[in-house]
Amino acid sequence: MRKREYLDSVGDIDFKFYQTQDDFIVDEIPSIEFKGKGNSLVVHVKKTEMTTWDMIAAFSEYLAIPAQKIGYAGLKDKHATTTQYISVDVSYEKMIKQFYHKQIEVLDITRHSTGIRMGDLAGNRFSINLFEVDNIDAGRIEKCARKISKNGLPNYFGFQRFGRDSDSFKQARDMLSGEIFVEDAKIKNFLISIYQSEFFNQWLRERVEISQNENNGKFKLLEGDVYVDVKGKLSTPKIIPIKEFEAKKLTPTGLLCGRDVFRARDEALEIEAKYDDEFLQEKGYRREALIYPKDIECKYVKKQTMLNISFTLPKGSYATVFLESIADKNYSAKDVKKK
Repeated sequence: MRKREYLDSVGDIDFKFYQTQDDFIVDEIPSIEFKGKGNSLVVHVKKTEMTTWDMIAAFSEYLAIPAQKIGYAGLKDKHATTTQYISVDVSYEKMIKQFYHKQIEVLDITRHSTGIRMGDLAGNRFSINLFEVDNIDAGRIEKCARKISKNGLPNYFGFQRFGRDSDSFKQARDMLSGEIFVEDAKIKNFLISIYQSEFFNQWLRERVEISQNENNGKFKLLEGDVYVDVKGKLSTPKIIPIKEFEAKKLTPTGLLCGRDVFRARDEALEIEAKYDDEFLQEKGYRREALIYPKDIECKYVKKQTMLNISFTLPKGSYATVFLESIADKNYSAKDVKKK
């Protein structure tokens, strides 16, 4: 797996951060406004040191209903304190009010006309403690974070996407070529997502390198790029839309290979084709090449040589990628595990 390259960084600060319940906080931001009435019960929950699947399993067992009957918008980190929303039928309201679990807290309940579906998510708010930071470096980190917020962050898939096994991309490729057979549907889908994600990351790395070498470190647009607007509509403008891009009205996208997907043209296609698999039968997608971290707040605690950085990212993007960009370093699960 090749190194993820970035456009902006401090570069010479070796700060530490850890994915623990005290040092890595994630709050889900829903994309819908709950009406306060309806046949679905929306439950705002806080969980610590457990996966979303484990949390749903706990509710499933307690309510004696299949896990598929519990709605959720997205998956959250295990090694963290996270808040998110789930939904169940309103008939379970009394039971939810009496629910107890040592790793799960019910923060609030309300009602809505429909259950929560995957993707009903605007983004996530992160609060992360960075350690071994002096006051000068704290200022440099904040300055770099705000520059990334303005110029854009390459929207790589983070190390979490690829599982614990660094050889998972090879397994995915062997599965798709027929060299190995995978019966379990969940594992098969997981490997396919790794296959698509690794190709996207490789494509984005090349585009970042081009930007570094040919555009003074700012993301370089190419003829034939596919853009997405603020409403999610894809297009390939005849003229490179520099003004719309700078105004953040259009964002270039990269390919998650598969069928029935809008592909690049002209100069952009020459690069994209290197990281495509037109024979992949699963559905393809486009993913934003850049995202823009918002609402950055920094608080330095001198006695602990610790900087708390808070920021908001759109759904599907990774806080660890933002921190990688600042540090100009690629992290792994081992790096963020507290010894």
